[in-house]
Amino acid sequence: MFGLLMGAGGLVVAVLAYRRTISMIGDTRSAVHRLLNDDRRGIDPRAVRDVAVVRYDALREMSGELSFSLALLDAAGDGVVITSINGRSETRTYAKAIEGGKGVQQLSPEEWRVVRDARLGKGPGRYATAPAPDRQEEPEHLATPSENGAPTEEQRAEVTHEANA
Repeated sequence: MFGLLMGAGGLVVAVLAYRRTISMIGDTRSAVHRLLNDDRRGIDPRAVRDVAVVRYDALREMSGELSFSLALLDAAGDGVVITSINGRSETRTYAKAIEGGKGVQQLSPEEWRVVRDARLGKGPGRYATAPAPDRQEEPEHLATPSENGAPTEEQRAEVTHEANA
């Protein structure tokens, strides 16, 4: 009689474990589909996709291009630009939000360039060296963003032309 009760108890535990396992499989499957955005390609559109680094001499007191701007963007052009200005006695680091490939705050020319390079796929393996502000080598319409930090119409046309080339 005791063995029969133990066997029945084991069956109850097995049925409960089976139901819980089926429930967890369903939860896991829905989480995976949500993360993959149900497109079956396996790519999360929110993942960091576009990365670029621009190194430059921000201050005249040091050489060696120790200052840099780093862009980390997703497929929609949303992300962040991290800029580090390095001098002899101090370092300043800034982070600026990027939405749709445009700066939420005004971007410096180097920050605008790194966002542009990231969107064009020019990174992270290569370092794009920006000229110092007093040695501007790029045409002015490519190097300077508009007042609000967004590229001008000429800059957008240039980026589109470079992306299609």
